[in-house]
Amino acid sequence: MSGDKWVLAFDRALRTVFAPAPTRRAMPGEPLPEASLDNSERRHAAALMRIDHVGEVCAQGLYQGQALTCRNPATRKALEQAAWEETEHLNWTERRIAELGGRKSLLNPIWYVGSLAVGVVAGKLGDDWNLGFLAETERQVEAHLEGHLASLPEADQRSRAVVEQMKSDEIRHADTAIRLGARDLPGPAKLMMKAVSKLMTSTAYYV
Repeated sequence: MSGDKWVLAFDRALRTVFAPAPTRRAMPGEPLPEASLDNSERRHAAALMRIDHVGEVCAQGLYQGQALTCRNPATRKALEQAAWEETEHLNWTERRIAELGGRKSLLNPIWYVGSLAVGVVAGKLGDDWNLGFLAETERQVEAHLEGHLASLPEADQRSRAVVEQMKSDEIRHADTAIRLGARDLPGPAKLMMKAVSKLMTSTAYYV
């Protein structure tokens, strides 16, 4: 891989972790009024949105690592498109965290670097396995977001709108990976991914 690609990758890493994320689409739920939440509900909603933000930081690392090492231009384009939409998710979740009076995870640099390393390895396994990893990641994220919709305060329609749109995007990313030839991952790999995801979400709720 050329030096220019590594420089661009490093620049993107810094932007993901430390700079406000860009977005082309309006934030879902933006026109909706802010709900009247008690302190406990507000803290819980902010913590859930922090988890979602961490998930998007991880997605940026994964997709960047996969795109850097994948061989097929069509696969790389799909990964880059997914990464852009995940960047929009970063924007939305970060803004929602601020609206709820919360903060982003203090461990975001660690989440990003670990995910980037996993993405590089996935990309080196070949495009079919690369896409399979993408599809399985998106399926697990979809289930995770569904759980957050069940847990968010019913009155918090602004947060719910963000999560609903994110879920819709993740479903489309998984469908795209399958259409491009994703290979179904073995059961142990799926279980390991779920275990890592559980560790991340349980930690990000508090830190």
